[in-house]
Amino acid sequence: MSDIENAEQHFDYDVAIVGAGPVGFALAGWLAQRSATSRLSIALIDARTPDAAASDPRSLALSHGSHVMLQELGFPADSTPIRRIHVSQRGHFGRTLIEHDEHELPELGYVVSYGSLVGALANAVRATKVDWLTNTAAPEQDSDGVTLPLRSADGDRTVRVKVLVNAEGGLYSQNPQSSPGEDAQPDERRSRDYGQTAIVGTVSVSSPHPNVAWERFTGEGPIALLPCGGQRHADYSLVWCASPEEAARRMDLSDEAFLAELGHAFGTRMGSFTRIAGRAAFPLGLTALHTLIDRRTVAIGNAAQTLHPVAGQGLNLGLRDARALTDALSVDGPRPLALAHFAQRRALDRRLTIGATDTLARIFTVDFPPLAAMRGLALTALEFLPPVKTALARQMMFGQRR
Repeated sequence: MSDIENAEQHFDYDVAIVGAGPVGFALAGWLAQRSATSRLSIALIDARTPDAAASDPRSLALSHGSHVMLQELGFPADSTPIRRIHVSQRGHFGRTLIEHDEHELPELGYVVSYGSLVGALANAVRATKVDWLTNTAAPEQDSDGVTLPLRSADGDRTVRVKVLVNAEGGLYSQNPQSSPGEDAQPDERRSRDYGQTAIVGTVSVSSPHPNVAWERFTGEGPIALLPCGGQRHADYSLVWCASPEEAARRMDLSDEAFLAELGHAFGTRMGSFTRIAGRAAFPLGLTALHTLIDRRTVAIGNAAQTLHPVAGQGLNLGLRDARALTDALSVDGPRPLALAHFAQRRALDRRLTIGATDTLARIFTVDFPPLAAMRGLALTALEFLPPVKTALARQMMFGQRR
């Protein structure tokens, strides 16, 4: 179809974003901020409302780079700063520390509740001209645009859009049955079952270390503790990875027995564990699309990839997806050229981040003494190789920028 014929078509929106989670909200907000120059019309589509997420207490780890980007829209006031990350392995030598002042940063990152972050981003989007729609069915696309059926109490209708963004897909702790490209063929996505389940919740400790995040590797898998109590320094968000059988057994334990086992696995660096709340368990796996675009449809965030929670990179990678797509659509307009530029720009960062997360998830979960010794050497070596340590930290905080 010629450009003249395309221009004569009726489009309800330039860009429609399906999925009102943090990544979808961020994309909508950033695009709306630039609409004065790009003149894009935007719709955000989700069956849920932000109010439904307001009381969601689950914790999210945001890197310094994500914090900088999100400040343009609004950042929760009740976030907890991370100023040190302590990485070690249980029962073996070797540890490394990442300090905020090593990188001349006020913080390495922040821990926020899901409800607080969604609420802050929703308020930013409410102040724009983004239209909020609900309950879309399966889209139909052609080379010129995408048709979206919408369902509501007032009746069904369809809208025509130039670009459709799929930003749906829960965090590993939201919807473990949802995975990127569920309709994709096996050769169109990379998949791995880690044979692990994550137990999540909020724990309290008797001897807290304020603003310190912990990544403790055990023979079963990593234990992550993220400071999440704000002024109440004793509270930490827990992610404890183990085999599905062990996780199921621990889920059935009393709080007292569960905390005793957690203390044995983690050690006494923060005294004893005194409380657990909100225990839940979710299977862990890797799923990542090889190709992010299909004609005029593009996948970002957890619709494009779901990662193991080790190193906390899933949401941060998704926010970088949204930022890069904002840049591409603002410069090139709602056209396939913009999507091609976006996919090209995201290739290196996705490859490095997904690869690093996958490698960590595998090499630090093998209970083999010689390998444990090598892991200890690697962690210790980072303390004596500042350039390597800095490069790894910068990748986790900022990703690859092109």
